[in-house]
Amino acid sequence: MKNHILSSVLALFISVSLYAQEPQSNFNEGDVFQIGTVDYNNYKHINFPKANFIIKKGGIANYENVKGQRVVITSIKEKSNGKKVATIKLADSGRFFNSHKYVTVDVDAALKNEELLPVK
Repeated sequence: MKNHILSSVLALFISVSLYAQEPQSNFNEGDVFQIGTVDYNNYKHINFPKANFIIKKGGIANYENVKGQRVVITSIKEKSNGKKVATIKLADSGRFFNSHKYVTVDVDAALKNEELLPVK
């Protein structure tokens, strides 16, 4: 009797752990997103360069020009901790802040915090 109860509890835990896995991300290379607005230009999951690097490369560190821009995913890499980091570029072939062509982003977290918005 103990063996039957123990085996059924073990089977329950195994089946729950199988369904507890994170769902697959639903983005691929070539997908288009729009950059959302955040408070105080505090983008945590889109890795924009710091203002001094933008200015050194001859750009203008104005986040208002970036808000609402459409971006395209150019590549996706999975880090050792399981996060998927994508490289994005502007859809109109321009540059972020007139200085950087590509920027990296944690797409899952950025979508969750509405830093990136899906385009329909």
